[in-house]
Amino acid sequence: MDILFLGTGAGIPAKLRNVTSIALKLLEERGAIWLFDAGEATQHQILHTSIKPRRIEKVFITHLHGDHIYGLPGLLASRSFQGGESEVTVYGPKGLKEYITISLSVSQTYLKYPLRVIEIEEGIIFEDEQFIVEAKLLDHGIPSYGYRIIEKDKSGTLLADKLVEAGVQPGPIFRKIKEGESITLEDGRVIVPEEFLGPDQKGRIVTILGDTRYCDNAISLAQDADLLIHEATFSKGEENLAYDYFHSTTHQAAEVAKRSGSKQLCLTHISSRYDRQAWLELVKEAQEIFPNTEIAEDFKEINIQSK
Repeated sequence: MDILFLGTGAGIPAKLRNVTSIALKLLEERGAIWLFDAGEATQHQILHTSIKPRRIEKVFITHLHGDHIYGLPGLLASRSFQGGESEVTVYGPKGLKEYITISLSVSQTYLKYPLRVIEIEEGIIFEDEQFIVEAKLLDHGIPSYGYRIIEKDKSGTLLADKLVEAGVQPGPIFRKIKEGESITLEDGRVIVPEEFLGPDQKGRIVTILGDTRYCDNAISLAQDADLLIHEATFSKGEENLAYDYFHSTTHQAAEVAKRSGSKQLCLTHISSRYDRQAWLELVKEAQEIFPNTEIAEDFKEINIQSK
């Protein structure tokens, strides 16, 4: 479970930062990539990584400002030419389906794979046996969502040596016990899974927020997150400017991390007004409130370790 930043800038592309796109790599968990936003030239950024577009399973759009969606039609189109045949589901605010449909229709683009577009509202927008994704509205000039990705808890490690000591030989029985099934042996003994499994492995939580002012929903989505990704378009002391433009400062992002009990904060959506030297100052500002803070850069990768 890794985060790979494909674009980390605000508003317009810059030499050092492309516009927003974040890949959640779930290769071990489900052999897939989940993409969050797809700003202009996202597919160009992907060319500099090991990501294979055919692995993209889901795309989550936070809001419909151009620096978060202009790269989406091109990415969807190119996936057809790069071996993508499996279904892709795109989630996002109302208007997203029209944007995709018109873009592909006017350009006469034919996709070789099924495409589903789900226009979301607040609440749980996806759930399967592995993950839950919850969305909530943030405070921006247009509807902007934050996403909370919850990995479900997994059963503990199978205590194979203990099973062998109990006279159970490796084979199908091991798998059934791992899956939580009680087994009756030939001699009448009942093997109860709880006695042969280690503690449950706690699932990880990643929170990825769209553009937003400081708000309660951001704190709610980030509650106890292993990693919070929060925009920091402005430096501390520019709260009035941030409010006027529906964005956040470094201090506000850090306050969300602190109040939510997040374990790690990564700042992104950095304005081009800040050069490389200034990035260090932005991190220091956030660390005044939340010490475990770092700043995103294009192609930076963060591993979210198992608990």
